Amino acid sequence: MIIKSLLPTFSKRKSLRNYNNSSLKEYTIDMRIPKKLQSVLWSTDVNLLDSKKDEYYIIHQIFAYGSIAEMRWIFENYSREEIIKIFKESFKDYRRQRFYFVKNILLGLNSWQRDERYYVKNTPRVIG
Repeated sequence: MIIKSLLPTFSKRKSLRNYNNSSLKEYTIDMRIPKKLQSVLWSTDVNLLDSKKDEYYIIHQIFAYGSIAEMRWIFENYSREEIIKIFKESFKDYRRQRFYFVKNILLGLNSWQRDERYYVKNTPRVIG
């Protein structure tokens, strides 16, 4: 049971490769979005999400609001290249600290300079 829970699920974009008769064949496995992500992907039922069509929403939403375990799920189910490409598309819903954690620590994009106004939401605090 424990070993089964450690095995990654495969995305529609990730392929299993079968080397048969010296030729490369690709087989794709449908990825189901786990119910445990429903609390982070709250705007729609996870059963209705498509892992490819909705990858922009899924990746940004989990990076912006998810836990480390939920972020690990992204890396297990999408390629690093896909994640970085999608992250570089503007998404104004990150808190400043979370944006820089994802950008610099998780994705290693320290040298990538982008105006944070396209990513970081500014929640002004009105006092008085």
